[in-house]
Amino acid sequence: MRSLEVQSDGECRYLPIRISGGILLNMIPILLLLLTIFCGTGSAASAQGVVYRPDPNWPAAHSRGIPDYGTGMVMSVAVDAAGRVIVVQRARHPILIFDRAGHFLRSWGAGFFTAPHACRIDPQGHLWITDTGDHRVMEFTSDGRLLATFGVKNRSGRDSRHFNQPSDVAFAPSGDIYIADGYGNARVVRLSPAGKYLGAWGKHGTGPGEFRLVHSIAVDAQGRVYVVDRANDRIQVFTPEGRFITQWRHVGHPFGLFLTRNQRLFVSDGIANTISIYNLQGCRLAQWGGTGTQPGIMRRAHMLCVDDQGAVYVAEVNGKRIQKFLPVPAK
Repeated sequence: MRSLEVQSDGECRYLPIRISGGILLNMIPILLLLLTIFCGTGSAASAQGVVYRPDPNWPAAHSRGIPDYGTGMVMSVAVDAAGRVIVVQRARHPILIFDRAGHFLRSWGAGFFTAPHACRIDPQGHLWITDTGDHRVMEFTSDGRLLATFGVKNRSGRDSRHFNQPSDVAFAPSGDIYIADGYGNARVVRLSPAGKYLGAWGKHGTGPGEFRLVHSIAVDAQGRVYVVDRANDRIQVFTPEGRFITQWRHVGHPFGLFLTRNQRLFVSDGIANTISIYNLQGCRLAQWGGTGTQPGIMRRAHMLCVDDQGAVYVAEVNGKRIQKFLPVPAK
């Protein structure tokens, strides 16, 4: 028999196990079943039957008048249920709205943010934005009307009301809200669906349940919480209450996370400038990218998202752009 082992390069391989006095059993059908269960089928480049190609015409080549696009750091991206693409940039016009094809629709938020960092769409269709510059997490309607603010503007802290450079937010099937807090506090904060403080976990360090930089966060269908511990080059996995389950140290230099409905975890690597896809056992199913300015390679891949058609959008901090990658059938 053979056992599943996640290698340092992220691939899942099967290693021989000697049993019955050193006899090596050849159980190919069982191994194929295990491979399907744990890591899907196909090679790393085409694990889901597709490869990802850059769309060089996104934003649309004939779209004009995009305010400040390409002049400031592009931090994050999200896609709502209507297919509108929300881009967060650190510029005079911080929030840009595009349609799916990349046509610019409008901007908002001028003068409102200090250092916007990440954006997410919640199950109700509301837009959430974290601001590492003034220690706030904010909930907006789809058209930019402020609904709620968590944290106190320009006041950092480590209690139930204050954050210290919060970096990301995620939503559990239960409705609970998880905030990555963040650059300063090295903890995860849990709120109820109504925004009531339920608790927090984490401290500065390198051990299980400790963090050096809580940078991105996602929650799976079972309520497990995946946390990018960026400065420790790992992803840690927790129960909904914050009990440590495991850690993935084979994921390069993770920056951003996005978990799809079919429970595939997309991870951006801001140093290698790659995008990887993992299953929830930590097996890498696909990877692409590299460093540069041409379509298909990136400069400081930061946050990312996947739309309902499988297209992947990546925010590049140093590239000052969004790249869209389209899934195409693997040959």
